[in-house]
Amino acid sequence: MAASENANNALRITSKRRIGIIDYDDIELTNLHRQLLFTINDIGQAKVNAAAEHLSKLNNNVKIIPYKIQVNSKNIIEIIKEYDVIIDATDNVPTRYLINDACVLINKPLISGSALKLEGQLTVYNYNGPCYRCVFPKPPPPETVTNCGDGGVLGAAVGIIGVLQALEALKIILKIPGVLSGRLMLFDGLEMTFRTVKLRGKSSSCAICGDNSSIKKLIDYEQFCNSRANDKNPNLSLLNNDERITVEEYRDIKNLSKPHLLIDVRSYEEFQICHLDNATNIPFTDIKSKGGLQVAKNIVDKKLKENNNAQVYIVCRRGNDSQRAVKLLKESLGDQTDRIKDIIGGIHAWTHKIDPKFPIY
Repeated sequence: MAASENANNALRITSKRRIGIIDYDDIELTNLHRQLLFTINDIGQAKVNAAAEHLSKLNNNVKIIPYKIQVNSKNIIEIIKEYDVIIDATDNVPTRYLINDACVLINKPLISGSALKLEGQLTVYNYNGPCYRCVFPKPPPPETVTNCGDGGVLGAAVGIIGVLQALEALKIILKIPGVLSGRLMLFDGLEMTFRTVKLRGKSSSCAICGDNSSIKKLIDYEQFCNSRANDKNPNLSLLNNDERITVEEYRDIKNLSKPHLLIDVRSYEEFQICHLDNATNIPFTDIKSKGGLQVAKNIVDKKLKENNNAQVYIVCRRGNDSQRAVKLLKESLGDQTDRIKDIIGGIHAWTHKIDPKFPIY
């Protein structure tokens, strides 16, 4: 939704006659830093309704049609068939495959954008070039996927991608050459660089647009991707109940000064924004690497050997990366793995249930 708002804003000013906005969600405080169309007074409202209201104030000659639904295989084609260009600003893999396949089946160009942390990507599918499935025929394992909610994103990065999506939409509508089809634009906000790489071409073996395509109608995309088709606080379930503790349990452990090691696996930048007392920062991106895993293993092993009663707790933003980290550490350490647990819900749960003044982002 974040990138789409910036795209909608730019398109609205250009007097395009009709714009449809699809989103099932309501506005939360944590949306405001990246979804710049909204204000604090909009919290609790449906995103599509608030977006339509604000955009109408910019140009009331354009018809804004809000759809407060979650798209699925049964409803998406009936909606998007009324539009010339489709912009994908979603944040989960099943919906990306769904939108792609729907666009291929009814021959609609698809402008796909994404942003995470300080980076962004942009390309155009199904426009005299490959579709999303041509480039990514198989979905990634769910545990390897990070979205804005888990990984975080700076609002400026989202804004850049959204405005560029609007630019590509205008190029397609006005038949201006140079559309970003068959190429992927990469934005690095840290180094302030843009570069474009060539994508693999249209695949003759693609399941949806190939010469002998096997997909003739939309499928069950949650089953295909083995993950949920929404990005509303997605929760992985990688660990057993006895491998996890609640934020209330950790509060009691902390208050009783029980011996333990708290590892925060968020990025260094996120850790600097806020962190729990006495937490040690080892980013999950480091733990995934061989060298970083060894560093984490050494720190954990040392703590466990220093005190036979000590426990190790892993925390992240929402409780997903912490589970992944626990699994990697358990596989690496072997012994005493029952003393390594993750904190359910991460620091978001800490804010909501323990300390309302703890920063949320």
